[in-house]
Amino acid sequence: MAVHPQVQALAEAFLHHVDYEAPGLVEGLYLTGSVALDDFRPHSSDVDFVVVAGRRLTGTDRDALRRAHARTRAFFPRPQFNGIHVAWDDLTEDPMACGPVASVLAGRFRNRAGADVNPVTWHVLAERGVTIRGPLPVELNVWDERESLRAWSLGNLDEQWRRWRAKAGRLVTPRGLAALGSLAPSWSVLSVSRLHFTLCTGEITSKSGAGRYALHAFPERWQQIVNECLRVRHNTTRPSLYESALARRRAALDYIEMVLDDALTPRTA
Repeated sequence: MAVHPQVQALAEAFLHHVDYEAPGLVEGLYLTGSVALDDFRPHSSDVDFVVVAGRRLTGTDRDALRRAHARTRAFFPRPQFNGIHVAWDDLTEDPMACGPVASVLAGRFRNRAGADVNPVTWHVLAERGVTIRGPLPVELNVWDERESLRAWSLGNLDEQWRRWRAKAGRLVTPRGLAALGSLAPSWSVLSVSRLHFTLCTGEITSKSGAGRYALHAFPERWQQIVNECLRVRHNTTRPSLYESALARRRAALDYIEMVLDDALTPRTA
């Protein structure tokens, strides 16, 4: 698939810098996330990557990767280039057994982290990953188990999103104040909707796809906040559907709570 010129330039810049810092180390570069799901939005999206090395990383390799990412970020501070560094064998195994790996999160290189080492990343790579360097995903034996995808999605809602909702619910906190903006409510509402979609279908969708799903999956009273979040994601010139940022924040928090309750409440026969 064709990718946004900004994404192509960013990926090529990283390969240029990493080949200079560590010749021959990187054998595969794949894009996942919004790029792979055909929902990249230059004003709000990150570029998510899976980089595959031909060997297990040494301390010297990690130092070289850190420098390559710093050089890339100096040329392209936006969009953020976030993702993980793995070996070929890692892709054939359950990602939950992979453990922490060299990662870039929020633009920061970390020697050992694992936020994106999960069944969602593996599934998107296997089904729709965009190849910048290396064999096509269909030529790889990428581990992809639907039941693990479901279990991870449930855990993510129960752990990460319950905590996020609780913190954002306190106004005079960094997360609570961020929810007064437009991007944080849009990102959070559409993210929990994506997880709900996965639990119901066993598939992955984009944030925009999750919004369209939510418009039909939930009662009409929630359509205003979903449409508002889609408006923000698509960066349209239409005015906000809410009279104030406080009203939008309240609606987003109530929606997230509703989705969490719906997804995590055990169903009775």
